[in-house]
Amino acid sequence: MGSPDLVLDPMQDPYATPEPSSSALITIDMQNDFTLEDAPARILGTLEVVPAIKRTILAFRAARRPIIHVVRLYKADGSNVDICRRALIESGAMIARPDSSGAELVADLKSNVSTKLDAPRLLAGEFQNLALEEWVLYKSRWSAFHETALDNKLRELGITTIVMTGCNFPNCPRSTIYDASNRDYRIGVVTDAMSGLYDKGLQELSGISVKTFGSDQIASWLGTNM
Repeated sequence: MGSPDLVLDPMQDPYATPEPSSSALITIDMQNDFTLEDAPARILGTLEVVPAIKRTILAFRAARRPIIHVVRLYKADGSNVDICRRALIESGAMIARPDSSGAELVADLKSNVSTKLDAPRLLAGEFQNLALEEWVLYKSRWSAFHETALDNKLRELGITTIVMTGCNFPNCPRSTIYDASNRDYRIGVVTDAMSGLYDKGLQELSGISVKTFGSDQIASWLGTNM
């Protein structure tokens, strides 16, 4: 019943051990409005994890493994916004507004800095292809699995393992991790590539057999030379 003594090392557990050859990277909400120093909804610690996320992305690109960037887009009328933020958006707050520079992925994480998000396509629930084996997906709530095609996409790609990075652990990454666990994915978290991660959270991740990495370990785990 959740006792730490009954938790296996996820790297020795035949059901939970992450599998690099069938892995995909997910980045969560790494958008200008949540990241940059002068951003209207800046989340502390997120700008600081950008270099580690970039290292992780480059390793996945080198290994030609899938990458899915999951983003928020808040319509001006608040119609697609969580209830805890709806009044704020309805009052005129410009956060992750479709087609705005603030909604864009942080430039350092893009495969092509000139590529812009296709807001109408994303809001319609479609994947936007950015590069070979790299996409963007819009989510309307904390979890990247909530009313999205993420699970179907991962199954189509033959993914058994998701590796998580992004912003901000207590909210969207945590919700996505637990939903992934509910769907029997093997899960890895890159600890220096996720803002808001805390000791109790790491203990809880261990309790559901999530493997933790440092960004400097990812290339070796994927078997790439960088």
